Amino acid sequence: MSFLIIREDIAKVQADAIVNTANANLVQGSGTSRAIYRAAGEEELTRACEELGFCELGKAVITDGFHLPAKYIIHAVGPVWKRGKWNEREMLYSAYTESLKLARQYELKSIAFPLISSGFCGYPKNEALIVAKSAIEDFLKENDMTVYLVVYDKKVFEISKEIFGSVDEYIDEHYVETNDENLPVKERDYKDAKTDFPDSEFYNNRGESLDALMNKSGESFSEMLLRLIDERGMTDAQTYKKANVDRKLFSKIRRNGDYSPSKKTVFCFAIALELSLEETKGLLETAGFAFSHCSKFDVVVSYFIKEGNYNIFEINEVLFQYDLPILGGG
Repeated sequence: MSFLIIREDIAKVQADAIVNTANANLVQGSGTSRAIYRAAGEEELTRACEELGFCELGKAVITDGFHLPAKYIIHAVGPVWKRGKWNEREMLYSAYTESLKLARQYELKSIAFPLISSGFCGYPKNEALIVAKSAIEDFLKENDMTVYLVVYDKKVFEISKEIFGSVDEYIDEHYVETNDENLPVKERDYKDAKTDFPDSEFYNNRGESLDALMNKSGESFSEMLLRLIDERGMTDAQTYKKANVDRKLFSKIRRNGDYSPSKKTVFCFAIALELSLEETKGLLETAGFAFSHCSKFDVVVSYFIKEGNYNIFEINEVLFQYDLPILGGG
């Protein structure tokens, strides 16, 4: 399970199904719809939609993907925006939910959505995003699936100016550009390990020193992660869902005591477990990493950890705005 915001041509996304913003008569539309028809094959897709004939508002139907990388196209009928006076939010939420249910019915593992109704239908993009996130997150609480939200326009995200101002200020204070690009990733991470983020004490929120935290039986990444999960009384499912990572990846970590994760994966679990900066440093170290002032990604994530904001989707919106990798995935 993971929910990822990406910038891509939806017709090129490698997913089991992509979603087309459709009208009730399932006739080719403009914009994203037209691009999907062209990439799939206009004649084949038009014929398939004519055979289906009709789809109710807030519902979804499915056809083959034909020439697309995706095996299927799910056609979701979203509302036309009428200033929110005609249950547009409920209908839009339903369009996402019905699409996801259809994907589950076909036992699909991944699905990619555009921002439904935000184009020709006139639904305000920032509000359409809120509905999309709500519907997808609600579905993923009880289901395992990788869901992509394909977004081009950064203006869709209306993160508060207060948060962005604080992040910008934090980056200005902590981020250091470097020319050490030829160093291996882990060597760059370690280069300033003793001086990175010196303003934080090397104690976690239970009063343990970092040395004590790290010297518990010389833990590997997997061992420390599983111990922290137990200490917080969380289940496996709660952990990997909150970390926005796939269940299969978590299973690999649980089975393999010497599993070597990516740095991004370590951060995902640090956010899921709501670790302090010091605890996050400890978990990073078990995997051979350290916070780096030379990584803007590290600096942004560290800002949210320091602020005690562990909403991974809000963190990802900010990372997306800075053209940085987002947290989650395989």
